Amino acid sequence: MFLLKPTYTIEELLGRCRAGERKAQELLYNQLASKMLGVCMRYTNNRTEAEDMLQNGFIKVFKNINDYRGEGAFEGWVRRIMVHTSIEYYRKHYRIIQPMDIANAGIEPAVEATAITNLDVKDLMNVIQQLTPGYRMVFNLYAIEGYSHKEVAAMMGITEGTSKSQLSRARTILKELVTKMEGKTYGNAG
Repeated sequence: MFLLKPTYTIEELLGRCRAGERKAQELLYNQLASKMLGVCMRYTNNRTEAEDMLQNGFIKVFKNINDYRGEGAFEGWVRRIMVHTSIEYYRKHYRIIQPMDIANAGIEPAVEATAITNLDVKDLMNVIQQLTPGYRMVFNLYAIEGYSHKEVAAMMGITEGTSKSQLSRARTILKELVTKMEGKTYGNAG
């Protein structure tokens, strides 16, 4: 029997989810869904797709909840599932990234720190979501999630060189978009 109380710890909810209690699954979902939707939104510019990724991710979380061994934060474990679910969604629904020779990618300077500090999180998310799906995936996995190019390549089924070139191109596009945004901001301020 599931008795409602004001708040449950993650550990309490985990135990109840492992016992198959639907109400505990609902409470755990409600506790983590908004953060995990944010993770999924980084991999698409479409909220409906992000919600699909989120639902598929939570199905995997509850199906594999007994695999969580308590090593590291549960939220981190769920986050990894969401990232991998987003990659699977991308592979299923979008074309594979076209390889680009790393020699032709060039090395682009990073966006000036002052330009980034003038952007809020929402603006930065909007800029990242303007990238094509392939560029966005590589950028998020490498720059935000912290995976190496070797890991990104393995997850996405591309070469390490393609990962590097896609990241380089994504950074170039982001720099152009941020510069354009900053121009509009300063142009409107005067």
